[in-house]
Amino acid sequence: MSRFYLSCMDKLYLFAMAVAGLALVVMTVIIPINVFSRYVLNRAESWPEPVAIICMVTFTFIGAAVGYRAGSHIAVNMLTDRLPPFWQGLLARVVDVLMLVISLVMFYYSYFLCLELWEQPVAEFPVVTSGETYLPLPVGAAILILFVIERLLFGSQENRPVVLIGNHS
Repeated sequence: MSRFYLSCMDKLYLFAMAVAGLALVVMTVIIPINVFSRYVLNRAESWPEPVAIICMVTFTFIGAAVGYRAGSHIAVNMLTDRLPPFWQGLLARVVDVLMLVISLVMFYYSYFLCLELWEQPVAEFPVVTSGETYLPLPVGAAILILFVIERLLFGSQENRPVVLIGNHS
């Protein structure tokens, strides 16, 4: 069972990394298009800004889950590094449980936010609704919940080969 769960989390990790990376690339391409359109062509388009915001939200919330699994998130370890190993492990578990609680709260509220705004159109980009634009929040929270459960059950995954892809340090 553990090998199957870890295999599924590896696939989810790679998929989430690809989605976050694609969102970052699209956002990086769209913003100069908006600047060029506005200041060179003197014709502001309505779609680049909402698309860039959707990409930013996607990159932020999906990328946060990827960063958590890879252990590349910001951490202040000044105090915990000076504690005995027992207390370091205990505090790491407490942090993971608190992360699970925060992720569950984030999922709960973002799910109902999406539900509430599902039919409301975005004025500048009528192809999608406001609820759809906020969809990366509950999806990112759900992925984060799965990664936190993985860490609680099997420990940190930051040294696994699939997580070390592209990390040459």
